[in-house]
Formats: sequence, C-alpha cells, structure tokens
Amino acid sequence: MKYCALALATLALGIGSVASAQELSRSDKIHIAVQEICPITGERLGGHGTPFKVRIGEETVFVCCKGCLKDPVDPKHWATIHANFARAQRICPIMKHDLPDKPKWTIVEGRIVYVCCPPCTKKIAEDPQAVLRQIDELYLASLQGRQATR
Repeated sequence: MKYCALALATLALGIGSVASAQELSRSDKIHIAVQEICPITGERLGGHGTPFKVRIGEETVFVCCKGCLKDPVDPKHWATIHANFARAQRICPIMKHDLPDKPKWTIVEGRIVYVCCPPCTKKIAEDPQAVLRQIDELYLASLQGRQATR
C-alpha cells in the first residue's frame, strides 16, 4: 500500500510516546499479533521480548525492542504492517462488506481503521469504541483463521 510523501515524512520524524510492557491490554496483544513485524527492523514482534507500544505520527503501533526507539521507520515495513491490518480487518465496519482493493482509512484513537468509502469514516465518529471493539473481533477471527490453516 502506498502512502503519500507527507505521511512518510511524518514517519521519518521518529517515535513519540512509549508505553511500558506492563500496560499491554488484550486489544494490544491482538494488535501485536496482527501487526506481526517491527516498523523499524521488519523482525517479528516478540522475538526480542515484549514489544513496546509507541506513537508514530497519529498511529499507535509496536516496535520489537528499546533499540528501535531511536531509529527511523522503514517505509517498506510500514506498508507491510498496513497491509497486514487491512487483510486482517477484511470488511468495512460500517457497511459490513469486503474492503475494496484500495480502501479508505481513518485513525481512531491511534488505530488505523479501513472503510469502503469516505462517508463511512464520518459514521465511525458516532461510536468509535464500538468500531474499535468490532475491529478487534475481526482481527481475532483472522488470527484464528490463520491458525486453522496451519
């Protein structure tokens, strides 16, 4: 998935706030499993211990270790992570049908949410928590589907 130069320039600015390992919620653990890789190194999350929750631009993601806190995001890994999120989400949380090949997206409380069309981004604002819970359930279904095919 391609991101505009402005978005990549924002990523180059580095990492914002960092959460400690003790703060990982159920939703965080689901997010880590779907994200799969570190946006800095491309290595599998969890390979260096508990991943660190960070803010990159407007998004909350995870890096593999403290060492990554000082390095820039690799645009190739960033694109892979977003493809992972879109594939795991699979459907528009508003219209309940498959996402198009190039879905629109919005950031909701630091998390990327894909939608089928721009009007759906506005509808998310009516109940963002319900949408995020729905995204977690879609992510879980995707993870369970992956396990079933292994």
